[in-house]
Amino acid sequence: MLVMGILNITPDSFADGGRHNDFESAIRRAHEMISEGVDIIDVGGESTKPGAERISTQEELDRVIPVIKEIAKSGARISIDTMRSEVASQAVEAGASIINDVSGGLADPQMLATAARLNLPYIAMHWRGHSKDMNSRAVYGDVVSEVITEIEERISAALKAGIKKENLIIDPGLGFAKDGEHNWAIIDSISKFVDLGYPVLVGASRKRFLGGDNPDLREGATIELTKRLSTTGIWAIRVHSVKPHKEIISA
Repeated sequence: MLVMGILNITPDSFADGGRHNDFESAIRRAHEMISEGVDIIDVGGESTKPGAERISTQEELDRVIPVIKEIAKSGARISIDTMRSEVASQAVEAGASIINDVSGGLADPQMLATAARLNLPYIAMHWRGHSKDMNSRAVYGDVVSEVITEIEERISAALKAGIKKENLIIDPGLGFAKDGEHNWAIIDSISKFVDLGYPVLVGASRKRFLGGDNPDLREGATIELTKRLSTTGIWAIRVHSVKPHKEIISA
């Protein structure tokens, strides 16, 4: 199981907004993660926390491209966390080698074709809408079966657009249009997502369903969840801290 380290170059991300929101602090954090053995650094310039307003494409580019170019000098594997095909294209040109799209291609009609053209790993997350109104979309009869059905629709769309099966990774989208009960149901059934036959990324780090009002105080629960997930056959976890999670996996 790989560890994907989160690098949010944003002022408003829910757990670390503003901590790495300038070039120097972002690069410093990237090198810290590299020293701790991170497998992938996931660089994002747009907050997707509930209620977040979208920023312009240019602002997103201004945040992420200089940082990606600098991190790439180290040889680290970089993913670009974006819903925009233009940002994905420029990020890959700058040195990213994975596209992590929380919308699964739904936010930008050009994204799937762009990912196919770039011929790189593409992560399609389960998504029901932008941050501004996603909480209102957290309505399910059977959350596991419905999320699987909707992910299968994104898999089909990705393959139809020309993304190679071996390049496709899926993410059940914990916290995105899902309440705490939904998130735990998905975690309890994560084997069903693995059984779809694609690498699975899980991003639960410090999210509200892990308990408490302070995201930093959810790190302990995040570590416990990593222990639980480490035997499930998922491909990677996406986390804010790297070292404790690498220690669990290598133990």
